[in-house]
Amino acid sequence: MYEIEAIVIHGRKLGRDLGFPTANMAVEGNHDIEYGVYRSSVEVDGVRYRAMSNLGVRPSVDGSVLRLETHIIGYEGDLYGRKLTIRLEEKLRDERKFESLDALRDQLRKDYDMVISKSEDC
Repeated sequence: MYEIEAIVIHGRKLGRDLGFPTANMAVEGNHDIEYGVYRSSVEVDGVRYRAMSNLGVRPSVDGSVLRLETHIIGYEGDLYGRKLTIRLEEKLRDERKFESLDALRDQLRKDYDMVISKSEDC
């Protein structure tokens, strides 16, 4: 398990368009963590939420800068400018480039289902 602490910044809001809004964070420093999609969790205002996170450069949307993007399950609110600690609990898959946004959306749905099912096992 890894923890990354960072401040939520504005992104392109593409996650929202794909049905999975994310808290976007610039990741600084040399982290010895593999890029990929993780089952994760985050505490907001004293409540721990299940989440799914992508750590990487977002090749499907021509990204080139390291970012941590986290979809917080069941949370609605404004997190811009807040410092969050994301706990990466289990790697689900490697980051990869998808041929289209529809293919990315389909994979995000599968990732979400996996996060939900694994969270219930814990």
